[in-house]
Amino acid sequence: MKIGNVVLENNIILAPMAGVTDLPFRLLCHEQGAGLVCSEMVSAKAIYYHNKNTKVLMATDPGERPVSLQLFGSDPDIISEMAAMIEDQPFDILDFNLGCPVPKVTRNGEGSALMQNPRLVEKILTKTVRAIHKPMTVKIRKGFSENESNAVEIARIAESAGVSAVAVHGRTREQYYSGRADWDMIRQVKEAVKIPVIGNGDITSPQSAKRMLEETGCDGIMIGRAAKGNPWLFHRIQAYLSDGILLPEPTMDEVREMMLRHARMQVALKGEYIGIREMRAHISWYTAGFPNSSRLRREVNAVETLEALEHLLNEQFHAPLCV
Repeated sequence: MKIGNVVLENNIILAPMAGVTDLPFRLLCHEQGAGLVCSEMVSAKAIYYHNKNTKVLMATDPGERPVSLQLFGSDPDIISEMAAMIEDQPFDILDFNLGCPVPKVTRNGEGSALMQNPRLVEKILTKTVRAIHKPMTVKIRKGFSENESNAVEIARIAESAGVSAVAVHGRTREQYYSGRADWDMIRQVKEAVKIPVIGNGDITSPQSAKRMLEETGCDGIMIGRAAKGNPWLFHRIQAYLSDGILLPEPTMDEVREMMLRHARMQVALKGEYIGIREMRAHISWYTAGFPNSSRLRREVNAVETLEALEHLLNEQFHAPLCV
């Protein structure tokens, strides 16, 4: 798959997710076969005002490339200027967020709220594409509400503005992440534009990944929540799409080793205090559905150090909890 001048090894993409797709997790997903990984969304205004938190959010590593950096905002001047300012950083694609549903973003007219203002979307995309040389993509939703399902219109605007690809989440902002994703809307977008279209929503297995491609005709697939605690999903989807092989789920030992490696990477990047606390959520995702996993989560929430976490996971994964 090709986005602008960036060639991907495959068409299986990690979706940008706030609080999830930081550098360590992206590296793990890349190693497991993701053709493109995407950063957590970064506020263009935060870059403009030199917010110290943006440095960690924009951190990349050669081992994860190609990587996409996602910006959000609503001011065409600030967005385009910040895009130009950071373009020399080592990311490959600039993505713009038109899909975030959370109130603290939408109440500012950003994220998915922008889909209610196609003229402003056109100004933002046109000005930003002209300001940079790297390919630009957008991530959109079906629409803000069922009565405002304008993904096709926004995708056409993006194409006309020079955007290189569009990812479509088949839910409205009002749905958040509930209900079924509307794959037919993704098909409609694919039929309406010539740039690559990436389908997103309800891809939870190798089989559903194949169905998405077949039913919508989309060029690529984007994995979001199903990847939380499950970086192996990219490898399993890749094997199924390329060779028809349905690989097994990871073993308990593989899950334990991945959690330990993930924790060490988190601590190395962010320090022990922040790294261990952020791993608590990841461990709850890794162990969802395991026997007595609620007890393990309670114990993990009391852990303060990497050494204590390693001891707990090694102890619990060799105990009846995980056999």
